[in-house]
Amino acid sequence: MKRKILDFPLQHARLVFAGLAVLTVGLGSAIPWIQIDTDPENMLAEDDPARVFHNETKSEFTLHDLIVVGVVNESEEEGVFNPESLARIHDLNEHLKSIDGVIARDVLGPSTMDNIEQAGPGTIRFEWLMEEAPKTPEEALAIKEAALRLPMLRGTVVSDDGKSVALYVPIENKHETHRISEEIESFIAGFGDNDDQFYITGLPVAEDTFGVEMFKQMAISAPLAALVILLLMWWFFRSFSLVLSPMIVAMTTVTITMGALIASGFTVHIMSSMIPIFLMPIAVVDSVHLLSEFVDIYPKSGDRKKAIREVVGHLFAPMLYTSLTSAAGFLSLMLTPIPPVRVFGGFVALGIGIAFVLTILFVPAYIVALPEKRLSALCSSKREANDGGFLGRMVEGVGARSLRFAKPILVLTVAIIAISGYGISKININDNPVRWFKPSHKIRVADEVLNRELAGTYTAFLVMKQDTDAEREIVAAGDAALRGASDPLRAKWDELKAEAELASKEGVTNVSDALVEAVSDLSFDTEGDESARWQAVQAALEEAQTASKTFQNPKHLAYVQSVQERAESLALVGKTSSITDVVKTVYRELISGEQKDYRIPDSTEGVAQTLLQFQSSHRPNDLWHLVSPDYRESVIWMQLKSGDNQDMLTVKNHMDAFLAENPPPEGLHAEWAGLTYINVVWQEEMVGGMLESLMGAFVIVFLMMMILFRSPVYGALAMVPLTITIVLTYGLIGLVGKDYDMPVAVLSSLTLGLSVDFAIHFLERARSIQSETGDWRQTMGLMFQEPGRAITRNAIVIAIGFLPLLAAPLVPYNTVGFLMAAIMAVSSIVTVMLLPAIMMSIQNRLSTKKERARTNSGAQLKEQTT
Repeated sequence: MKRKILDFPLQHARLVFAGLAVLTVGLGSAIPWIQIDTDPENMLAEDDPARVFHNETKSEFTLHDLIVVGVVNESEEEGVFNPESLARIHDLNEHLKSIDGVIARDVLGPSTMDNIEQAGPGTIRFEWLMEEAPKTPEEALAIKEAALRLPMLRGTVVSDDGKSVALYVPIENKHETHRISEEIESFIAGFGDNDDQFYITGLPVAEDTFGVEMFKQMAISAPLAALVILLLMWWFFRSFSLVLSPMIVAMTTVTITMGALIASGFTVHIMSSMIPIFLMPIAVVDSVHLLSEFVDIYPKSGDRKKAIREVVGHLFAPMLYTSLTSAAGFLSLMLTPIPPVRVFGGFVALGIGIAFVLTILFVPAYIVALPEKRLSALCSSKREANDGGFLGRMVEGVGARSLRFAKPILVLTVAIIAISGYGISKININDNPVRWFKPSHKIRVADEVLNRELAGTYTAFLVMKQDTDAEREIVAAGDAALRGASDPLRAKWDELKAEAELASKEGVTNVSDALVEAVSDLSFDTEGDESARWQAVQAALEEAQTASKTFQNPKHLAYVQSVQERAESLALVGKTSSITDVVKTVYRELISGEQKDYRIPDSTEGVAQTLLQFQSSHRPNDLWHLVSPDYRESVIWMQLKSGDNQDMLTVKNHMDAFLAENPPPEGLHAEWAGLTYINVVWQEEMVGGMLESLMGAFVIVFLMMMILFRSPVYGALAMVPLTITIVLTYGLIGLVGKDYDMPVAVLSSLTLGLSVDFAIHFLERARSIQSETGDWRQTMGLMFQEPGRAITRNAIVIAIGFLPLLAAPLVPYNTVGFLMAAIMAVSSIVTVMLLPAIMMSIQNRLSTKKERARTNSGAQLKEQTT
């Protein structure tokens, strides 16, 4: 079977080329239909409880994702509160409402918010805060003073120092954020040169903009890395025609895999966008091993088919197992609870399989199809066939020193592992979509400035909900009022309940309102005792309804206020807003307009009166962003200074501890929602899932190594470079303070594949040579010739080849580039330096009985001759 596989590309090269072309063009044609997805919510399954509740919260309180537009003026004494700056802000505020995809009625800004002030004893007046731009400095200052008196605006729309302004732009679809932000930038550019600085930021902006730039990087980074790899391989092999074959393998592997992903209906998430970056080194590695041996063997015989058969013959098993282990590493990602990571793992594993097949079939077919003159240079120069040039001398020198200083190397390794272990303990698990951009990026700059000037551009919601079914309790009150009633009355009541349930299911009204209306009609349409009975039922229903309006109860509002006060005592929380702020502000203006009356009314009726007054404002629906229309649920909107997951988690832990020590009034409980919180949820699931998948893959790879080498000792040796590479790489991450984020987590799977690749090739060749020589020192000497050069070539090609990613404007690409280089460097050094040191130290355990007998007899003969 193996013979047939090896001979097929040599005998049917054109068929191999045609098949590859059809497959590449066929699946590649799906790529133009690519759909980009950078929504962090999709890191969770659609039925994930946290995601479901988050969406329910947005629906219940008509909350929308926000673009934050900040305006700062550092040249004027009063900041932006001068006629010229406010004129620009007014124009921008009005323009925002006309942009397609913006929810105009909910735009927050000086021109679209009410000023609330006392009109006289017991009455208040709602007027637009800035209906038109001010004409004089005095008018501008009056706007500032009015805004700073309103808790809902202070810190949110107007900075506490009264010098900066923010506008909050609610959007219908977060996937339109980049387009909308560009329209805003275009309008701002029309202002020309002025002293105002405009900034645009917010999580939706960062996520959608990253998607746009990610798409560009897919078209730049992978080809650029491919070009560098191509040039490096040309430098090593000095035959452009020859080294073109690994690049064709890599590019077609990427095209076929991405085409299959898109054709299968999957969107390209940040993880999927990195598939080309991950597949490129894996696809090239085996080809470089194959070419390295070919250029060493072919010049000696001049028979390309014979050379290819020999090379592929003894590399087939190592390449198969390296492909299987690499695929196992990525397939383990399908065990994680994160859908985009599962897709990523599955399709990278598919790509690895494709790369192996193409290496076995296409590269031999390509070499056979090359004109003779293209290969003649290999014979004439016999480059590296003898001493291997500078690279060969360097590798042999490293090998000699690794054998001479075996014990110091082992001691040094232990010390490095210990230091790395300390580094791993310092790893900070964290992520923030805004930090996916470099510090100089305009979104990062805007994020820093506006979170310094204002209360915070990141939001989290703490939702207060009733534990019981209020509607059921209201109906039960009606049932109680009809105890002892006649059968016809009770039958009519059951009929009313059925009709109310139907109206509720159809979304017309809720059950209790439908019943109150129906019973009220019956009390007028009937007479005598029957009418009195229905009036009693109506009274019972209305009383139960009033009692169910939790957030008109001063006691409950006072609890909400205490939660806000605790949250605002945290440095990470810039401000909180809730229904309590609305109630206290309106009450203050109703009573005296003075700060001493900025408090919660003493009675439920007083609260209801303030809320009724607010309903006469220009923006009555703003109330429903803070409380449900039935007043049974309320939300505390927290503005955070940071979107880092660790910071959100810190806030959550503090608040959860407060809620545990100070439980909500009976019948209430609190739950979290908001984009910043959702990021924490998927991060925690990812880290836990990645750790489980990594451990599972580690065990699977170890078992595969034992099967491959038919030896637990060799299997354990194969895991040494893998283990040390993971420990050292992640130890370095902890020591330098790099956050453990999504790209870093996924790179552990790449480490599994590439690190064990070098070990398999090294050990397989070492065992093969040892079976011929019977002397481990001689074996190691031979290992640092062609096998050592092949491993070193691979490491250099991949490590340097992906350094161009450091120039990308996106931090995840920088991370991948740096860690790719680190992984290749560490794993190759461990393979060519540490493995020989260990093998020489335990050579008796590695040798077969026959080899040990041969060694002993050789030693005895030497003693006799001396």
